[in-house]
Amino acid sequence: MSSNALQWLTLVVIIWLQSVNGTNTTFPAYSPQLKELLSMSQAELNNLSFASDAGKLFGFLSGMAALYLPLWLVLLIGSTLGFGGYGLQYLFITHQISSLSYAHIFLLTVLAGNSICWINTVCYVVIIQNFPSDRQVSVGLTTSYQGLSAKIYTVLVDALFFSPDKRAGAYLLLNSISPLVVCVLAAPFVRDVNVGTSENMKAGFIVMFLITIVTGIYAVISSLGSLPSRIPPLGNVIGISVFLLAPLAIPIAEKIREVLLNGEIMNVYMEKNVGDDRVERIESGIEEGDDHRRENEVGVKEEIGVMLMLKRVDFWLYFFVYFSGATLGLVYSNNLGQIAESRGFSGTSSLVSLSSSFGFFGRLMPSLLDYLLSRPAACIAALMAPVAGAFFLLLNTAYISLYISTAIIGLCTGAITSISVSTTTELFGTRNFSVNHNVVVANIPIGSFIFGYSAALIYHREGDGYGKCMGMQCYGNTFIIWGSVCLFGTFLALVLYARLRKFYSHR
Repeated sequence: MSSNALQWLTLVVIIWLQSVNGTNTTFPAYSPQLKELLSMSQAELNNLSFASDAGKLFGFLSGMAALYLPLWLVLLIGSTLGFGGYGLQYLFITHQISSLSYAHIFLLTVLAGNSICWINTVCYVVIIQNFPSDRQVSVGLTTSYQGLSAKIYTVLVDALFFSPDKRAGAYLLLNSISPLVVCVLAAPFVRDVNVGTSENMKAGFIVMFLITIVTGIYAVISSLGSLPSRIPPLGNVIGISVFLLAPLAIPIAEKIREVLLNGEIMNVYMEKNVGDDRVERIESGIEEGDDHRRENEVGVKEEIGVMLMLKRVDFWLYFFVYFSGATLGLVYSNNLGQIAESRGFSGTSSLVSLSSSFGFFGRLMPSLLDYLLSRPAACIAALMAPVAGAFFLLLNTAYISLYISTAIIGLCTGAITSISVSTTTELFGTRNFSVNHNVVVANIPIGSFIFGYSAALIYHREGDGYGKCMGMQCYGNTFIIWGSVCLFGTFLALVLYARLRKFYSHR
């Protein structure tokens, strides 16, 4: 396969990897059943939610591995960790093994959560290497599909497992097998293609955007409740599968284009006695000067390592901005099952699908609005303000406020998550990205523990003494705290932007 077609194929492969890599986002869909099956308190359930995020504390290991090991090996290590972490939990839930204590479940959840970091690291490194001049767009496109993971797994569970009491085990089984299968198939393609940027890249990205947008629209509509009742579960599986396969059209079309043009280009240039090297470069779709385009990437403020990064004021501002924005949104998603149950709302799966679908659009949005990415700190501030408003809107008891707030939080959290990749490279460079970004996202388990545990304490205090709480008082004070923290994070984002204005003005 020619280099240009292979370049597009690596993008499609990363999309598939990201589509199955958001295994932790399925937790709220089965957490109420898990709590009942294992007779856990709300605090113990929250600790499992924290454990899934705690795996990111060791994410720097995957970053270091990516520097010294082949990327295909890093990918397989990550999928194997997830297979073991989720697989053993599945065997325990289905009573095929009975010797696991709560501590074992906790450690297995940490292991499973860490597996996501390994796959994410490979995805980011491949995209940054293969699309250096278009990395903002390509990172936004590929990471958007991770926001679709919960939707994909929910559709599969609805189609394959009909018994409500088996849903928790079904999610764990799919979480263990799906990433492993996709990673094994993807391993040969996760490598540096070493191509420049040809003129037809823009057209390819436009088509990819159209496919991605239509995929997101389908995901949102099929999550709202009316369409799923008309489409059988197997129909939903077929529909989402078609949309996931659709991006393959781009590398196939690129290969066909090159085959059709190959003979014509060769004839024209050979008649003009153009050197073989020039002909070979034209065949690949690479014009002269493309070898140097990797140097004309999106500007970076400085290239620094992790130890020097930790001494920068910008790092700590950025760290706490992410902590009070995207991390807080992820904590809300992790607690979505209990929040819905406390309000007497039975459609938890539809809420999880809705959050996943809007998260998909949120991760895609920065790529569509490329101008905003030239000033990511300001963009993050603009996204955090609606999240704060959504938390305060949750104080309203109407179900519609639950839907609206979940959609807003999913959209903005997804966007901030996507922007953070470009922000990390912009602030601290690309050379040590795999380690630096894993240090940045280490704030996720910290926030998950602090915000999640405090929410669990309030839930327990307002409960009936038997581990359950019903009514607005269960999470009312929590929403006020979260909204206030998010407003403070908005202020920090504006401070970070003010510090970077001089850098932006010289870009």
